[in-house]
Amino acid sequence: MSIPDVAPLLEGEPVHDQVVFETRLQRYWPDLLSALGGAYPDSAPEMGRRLVMIAAENFRQRPADLRLLDLRRHADPQWFSRPQMMGYATYADLFGGTLAGVGEKVDYLAELGVTYLHLLPLLKPRPGPNDGGYAVMDYRAVRDDLGTIDDLRELATVLRGKGISLTLDLVLNHVAAEHEWAAAARSGDPYFRGFFHMFADRTLPDAYEATLPEVFPDFAPGNFTYDEDSHSWVWTTFNTWQWDLNWHNPDVVYEFADLICWLANLGVECLRLDAIAFLFKRMGTNCQNQPEVHAITQALRTVARIAAPALIFKAEAIVGPADLAPYLGVGKHAGKVSDMAYQNSLMVQIWSALAAKDTRLFCAALNRFPAKPPTTVWDTYLRCHDDIGWAIDDGDAASVGLNGFEHRHFLADFYAGLYPMSDARGLVFQENLETGDRRISGTAASLLGIEAALGRGDAAQLDRAVERLLLAHHLVLGFGGLPLLWMGDELALRNDYHFLDEPEHVDDNRWVHRPRMSWEIAALRHEPGTVEHRVWHGLRHAISVRASLPALDAAVETEIADPVNPAVLVFVRRAPTQTMVGVYNVTDREQSLPRWVVPVGNWAWDALTEETPLTDGPLAVAPYQTRWFVQGV
Repeated sequence: MSIPDVAPLLEGEPVHDQVVFETRLQRYWPDLLSALGGAYPDSAPEMGRRLVMIAAENFRQRPADLRLLDLRRHADPQWFSRPQMMGYATYADLFGGTLAGVGEKVDYLAELGVTYLHLLPLLKPRPGPNDGGYAVMDYRAVRDDLGTIDDLRELATVLRGKGISLTLDLVLNHVAAEHEWAAAARSGDPYFRGFFHMFADRTLPDAYEATLPEVFPDFAPGNFTYDEDSHSWVWTTFNTWQWDLNWHNPDVVYEFADLICWLANLGVECLRLDAIAFLFKRMGTNCQNQPEVHAITQALRTVARIAAPALIFKAEAIVGPADLAPYLGVGKHAGKVSDMAYQNSLMVQIWSALAAKDTRLFCAALNRFPAKPPTTVWDTYLRCHDDIGWAIDDGDAASVGLNGFEHRHFLADFYAGLYPMSDARGLVFQENLETGDRRISGTAASLLGIEAALGRGDAAQLDRAVERLLLAHHLVLGFGGLPLLWMGDELALRNDYHFLDEPEHVDDNRWVHRPRMSWEIAALRHEPGTVEHRVWHGLRHAISVRASLPALDAAVETEIADPVNPAVLVFVRRAPTQTMVGVYNVTDREQSLPRWVVPVGNWAWDALTEETPLTDGPLAVAPYQTRWFVQGV
């Protein structure tokens, strides 16, 4: 099929901008047709033409400064993989009160070294329970308490001026039951009924349920909800008031393609594609990770590349290793779907290694991951807004002599503070009595012993807990990818138990690790001797050092060395101009490594201390110490 003629659509635009758009269209038209053919084989050509029209119309609306940003991103297409990239994630209201308030705190983020800010759900949610904002009622408005769309546009501009890219959540799988599409479907509008999965009786829902897991078995069992108004069973994977969208319908694709371009024109530079694994439904499966998900993502990304190429995608796909790689692109989709994806296994294995004081499971699990496309990036993190689920694979556990069920039980006990000698102060979230699964809520500082040590006034244990927290962050920073800090971790904020006093939060203990930023506590980062000062400056130093190391470009793959000493992790990263070897002692005792485990010459230096301590003898590593040995430029 020939490329659509867009000249009439771009009439009146500057000639050079018309040429730019047409050049992008020529480059990406084959990718768009290929993607649509994978998900909508009977309507791909028609859909392609319609999506190009959407891209052209949004390009016409794109502000001049963002068109310039597009050109700059073309000059450095891997901008988001550079070692200078440092992420920070928070809720806008908890961090700054309003969108304007966040803008007033941008200097704080810049001081820390942040270049990427993820503001969790702020598009207008349904009133009442809303899954932390992931039940969106209006994608083109923000929460009333945060401000307006104009405030969001202004914030994006302020952040961009400080070199910080704004990321927002885009919920793809479902909308709130109060969304205008759902309201129209409920009233019987046949066009909008086609936006959802609605059934007159339980015949098909029961057939699907035979192979569907439950996401929230405690408070939202099952995957279908009866809607009295429409006399229909509606697919509701997550909650009764979150209606799953029907991505089999091309009209849903058009709506989201237009929405994505509109958000990009506000100045959003990255979209976190929430619940992306659930988009496509197929009878007889768990309706997750279906091949069409990746085709749809490629189609949406291609539209964005044509209209607003400064925008990138991040997949929120918390799935197993075998299913994760396709979200970054494999086979025909390689490098054409999401630009980033969460490295959930790294997070889980860091917590496991610190609890067990043993790295063998970490090495076995992470070495199973295939190489990702070099143009894509892992998002690495220690904590996020969610609970920690102990995604320990039984096969990985067995390969190092562990029982998977028992190890998951141990980790839940350890971080809930139930294990002997554990100083963790986590809360059990979503316990499943049938499977024994228990997830854990809590801030990084409280899970790693800082809360307990402060409560006891134990200075020695506090020192160890601070060292343990910094080591955990060093593991994230030194693994590669784009590291993300959860708000408050840079200040070692402890659990916030005030959620128990808030009716809307009391039944969800994940709010224990979603504290409101205390700017009085933040000021303690300037007070030597405080925990806040030690953690802030320890992290700030590591972030600064990281930014200077070519070996930590995300395009470089991490090699995880065999656990010669199971107490010590060794990462090797070989860039064209530099080799870096990260050494991490995950225990509270000094450890030793044979010199040959660190494959750099004696003239290498420790980038964190600027020392050159290597000799021909064994390498001593202090308790919870990190060494970044660097050789080359």
